[in-house]
Amino acid sequence: MIVVHHLNNSRSQRVLWLLEELGIEYRVQRYERAAGGLFAPPELRKVHPLGKSPVIVDGDLTLAESGAIVDYLARRYGPQLLPAQDSPEFVRYTYWLHYAEGSAMTPLLLKLVFDRIATSPMPFFARPIAKGIAAKATASFIQPQLDLHLDYLESQLGASGWFVGDSFTAADIQLSFPLEAAAARAGLDNGKRPRLVDFLKRIHARPAYQRALEQGGPYVYA
Repeated sequence: MIVVHHLNNSRSQRVLWLLEELGIEYRVQRYERAAGGLFAPPELRKVHPLGKSPVIVDGDLTLAESGAIVDYLARRYGPQLLPAQDSPEFVRYTYWLHYAEGSAMTPLLLKLVFDRIATSPMPFFARPIAKGIAAKATASFIQPQLDLHLDYLESQLGASGWFVGDSFTAADIQLSFPLEAAAARAGLDNGKRPRLVDFLKRIHARPAYQRALEQGGPYVYA
């Protein structure tokens, strides 16, 4: 049985979703974020040296990195969620699988960090300086990058409503977390990007997604 080492409000939620879509038996080992809600607890280092989530254990294999996990599970257990490997769609599928973490998450993480800088406790005389630096970085670089990526993603959703060809694939699952994070804290709204908002509504309505929420516990991005 596959074991998913699952951290609340994290990328591991999409691994649970994928497993539910595949109908594979699995067990969830839950972890809660440490004080402050940002860092994983030290217990995860017993599973993987980096102490991050998700991590899956499948027999003798222990695998971290959500992109690698999604790719592994889809290739081994879910050919129905993959395009044909000799097709142009498979190249596009591979691109989105890597884009989700390699490109889309970078400005979202920067926004999270600089928002924390602006609101963290500090000596009163340093607060205006920190807020000024955070505001400048956000306005001049982070938000323009977020807008660039969100506009690009909006333009790339096909007529089918999925990112690869005419069918729902594991790439859509991999892209779910950056889009959910963008909806929560980066200005993804129906007025400017209706296709992306519709995409999130449709994936959240999928029965497998709802079952994954039951397995993973409270998830603020849904």
